[in-house]
Amino acid sequence: MFNKNTKNSTDMTTPNQPMINMISEGTRIKGELASKTDVRIAGTVDGEIHAEGKCIITNSGSVKGNISADEADVSGSVNGEIKVSTRLILRKSAKVTGNIHAKSFLVEEGAFFEGTCRMSEKPLENRQNEGTSNGSGTKNRMTETVK
Repeated sequence: MFNKNTKNSTDMTTPNQPMINMISEGTRIKGELASKTDVRIAGTVDGEIHAEGKCIITNSGSVKGNISADEADVSGSVNGEIKVSTRLILRKSAKVTGNIHAKSFLVEEGAFFEGTCRMSEKPLENRQNEGTSNGSGTKNRMTETVK
């Protein structure tokens, strides 16, 4: 009856089930958010996000701070730098103000992006000279709504 080999009925984990940390709409977080798994933001984060998985910012999501993740998919607003080691997607409802560093970058028609974009094989590595130079020592800046 009480076999030590019996599984604990309170064990809620399921093998191969993706783990996602969610910040729901109406929730506001101030400070640093760090996760070893995926993060889904539908609320507001005032601070940095570090995710070893995918970072999803929904239509209602808002981030005021830098984002560092393996991959990011943005439908909401971000005011800060975004660094992803693989792919960044800006959906048509996205509003991003800040520099972007990514290996792959996809922008849907209607997305707003103001900042500089640097694409490289290893975008998360620190770089000495951020931005692009126009020869006068100043950085080029791009503001565009994709139509």
